[in-house]
Amino acid sequence: MANSFLFLIGMVIGSFCNVAGIRIPQKKSIVYPGSSCSSCGRKLGWYELVPVVSWLMQLGRCRGCRGKVSILYPVMELLTGMLFMVSPLLLGWSLELLLSWSLIAMLAIITVSDLLYMVIPDRILLFFGALFILQRSLVQNESAWELLFGFLLGFGLLYAIAAASGGGMGGGDVKLMGVAGIVLGWKAVLLAFMLALFLGAVFGSAGLALKYLNRKQRIPFGPFLAAGILLSYFFYNEIAGFYFSKML
Repeated sequence: MANSFLFLIGMVIGSFCNVAGIRIPQKKSIVYPGSSCSSCGRKLGWYELVPVVSWLMQLGRCRGCRGKVSILYPVMELLTGMLFMVSPLLLGWSLELLLSWSLIAMLAIITVSDLLYMVIPDRILLFFGALFILQRSLVQNESAWELLFGFLLGFGLLYAIAAASGGGMGGGDVKLMGVAGIVLGWKAVLLAFMLALFLGAVFGSAGLALKYLNRKQRIPFGPFLAAGILLSYFFYNEIAGFYFSKML
């Protein structure tokens, strides 16, 4: 029962994250005006805002103009709901859950923003960075020095890559990994970056092979960083243990 409730709450938060990820990069309010169709501008009724269900009932189209509604909406709602639901199964019922749900929400917002605009807004990172510092002060699994080192390593590593590559890594990616380091600590943030590189390489290679991508096409790296951060956050011990067992 509790898991089903968390799934529903997560989908509602995922719907809000969609709005935030769309509006914040455009410097628009996330509360006013209400949601509207991106094609015709018609204000949406409450029955058109039910996470996932409304998109399915409308077959992914606006009820008014029949314009297409991006599949990104239900996908992010489902993913956020699923992550909220599985968090207590992976972490147990503790204050750490508050941190995990905040991390999931931030990564959902930056994923939407980066996919649509290839931008990770500073306002999102500043808000969640301050929130993570507060939450880590309440849930202190690592020493303060390790978390500070995590921030410095996450930020510094990507900053060095961005500088060396002449802009191959975006400033938003650099700052995102710094904020993630506050949550993960230095060991897990390093693993998160390695996982993001691996996932990005797999996606890029598959896209080229299937002719979905071309070699000059830019792809947002934020979603891969988000996936790497979540995998490292939830499964650091398992992944690191498997890796080192194969190395020895």
